[in-house]
Amino acid sequence: MSKPKILVVMQIEQELKDRLEAAGDVQYLAMSTPLDEVKAALADRDGLLGPQGRVPVNDEWLDAAPNLKVVATSSVGYDAWDVDSATRHGVAVCNTPGVLTAAVADMAVVLIISIARRFFPLETHSRSGAWGRREALPPLGHDINGKTLGVLGFGRIGREVARRMQMMGMKILWYDVFDQAPDDAPEATFRPLDDLLRESDFVTLHTDLNQSSRHVIGERELGLMKETAYLINTSRGPTVDQKALTKALENDSIAGAALDVLDPEPPEPDEPIVKLPNVITFPHAGTHSEETRAAMRSLAVDNVIAVVTGEQPPACVNPEVLS
Repeated sequence: MSKPKILVVMQIEQELKDRLEAAGDVQYLAMSTPLDEVKAALADRDGLLGPQGRVPVNDEWLDAAPNLKVVATSSVGYDAWDVDSATRHGVAVCNTPGVLTAAVADMAVVLIISIARRFFPLETHSRSGAWGRREALPPLGHDINGKTLGVLGFGRIGREVARRMQMMGMKILWYDVFDQAPDDAPEATFRPLDDLLRESDFVTLHTDLNQSSRHVIGERELGLMKETAYLINTSRGPTVDQKALTKALENDSIAGAALDVLDPEPPEPDEPIVKLPNVITFPHAGTHSEETRAAMRSLAVDNVIAVVTGEQPPACVNPEVLS
């Protein structure tokens, strides 16, 4: 019986290569490989390991890969792949939830505290020499203790952020399309979305990107928030209408925003939102640590090996195809 054939379009450690090669016949392509060459290489493959923003998964590509059983990305997001198409073709779509929960929650906590306390202007003040020149300090920030945090999306990451901020003295409200909190959820109060936006001093987004969550925060929703409130986004850029947010920030309709994600990514060099004084942004760096990225790659490899060898993968977003 021939070994399953696996295509890898990303950099992985030798240990992960060894695991893949023990399970199948593996072909490696560089991230810079032209897409037509990737598509040709995929034609006889059983499994694909690659970044979902680089290799398409849609009817055209899946029609050209009739043996394909699994596509695995080393990210929790999979919005760039057509899951419906994969399901129709009997292809499992696998991602890497869980292993990045702590890292992304850390980022959200940093953003909440930093935007509230205005730490970045203070750091710039010191780095620029202004402190040494005895120039006036930037304006005072605000404490988070006693403030209300609204968590939009009460999955793994949203619940972890809630736990951490609760320990820092914040009152937690939450909203999710699934309005029943799991048994292990931290103490928090459910609110309909509009009420959460009206009542919260900070609103933090932790929803995946789909048709219902695209622009879940738009002009109307921003208009419901307090003028003193802050918006935090570590989920996906398109969950927020960026033009509406830019306008709200320019008009001081809300106090500020702290964003690890933008729409599009990367932004154009002259994108106005990254230059606003009441905004801090990062280059989608919530998982930017050696340990977390290694864990994500390892889980992605586990997913591929499991499916091509007839086992249940640890993380699959369309498990119905496995039956």
